[in-house]
Amino acid sequence: MTSPHLHPVRVYYEDTDFSGFVYHASYLRFMERGRTELLRELGVHQRALLEDEADALFFVVRAMTIDFKKPARMDDLLTVETLVDEAAGATVALTQRIRRGEEILASASVTVVAVQDGRPRRLPPKVREKFASAARRLD
Repeated sequence: MTSPHLHPVRVYYEDTDFSGFVYHASYLRFMERGRTELLRELGVHQRALLEDEADALFFVVRAMTIDFKKPARMDDLLTVETLVDEAAGATVALTQRIRRGEEILASASVTVVAVQDGRPRRLPPKVREKFASAARRLD
C-alpha cells in the first residue's frame, strides 16, 4: 500500500452549495470514502466484521478536527489522502488531507473507535496489525 493512501474524488453538482463551492459537509463524505478505501486496501472488510456472528464490530468516528483552507468547485478532481497515525486499544488515529493537485484544501485529524454491542472494543490483533503496517506520518 502506498503511504499516504490516495483516493480520487470528482466534485459533482450535488456536492456544492448555492455559491458553487463544495458544501462543508461534503468534505466529511469525501473523507469517509477515503477511510473506507484505506480499510479495503488493508484487507479489513467492514461488512465481514459486522456480519461476524460471534464477534461483530464496526467503526464509529469519535472525534474529528477539520481545518478548511481553500474551497473546491464543481468538476474539480480531488485526492483524499489518508494516513494511519496510530492504532492502539480500541482506537485508530488518522490524518486526512484533501488536495487539488498539490494544493491542500482541507485537513483533518480523525479518531475512530471499534464498537461492539454499543461499547468500545479492543481492535482484534489481526486488524491492529494491518493498521500498524500502514502507520506512517505525513511529510
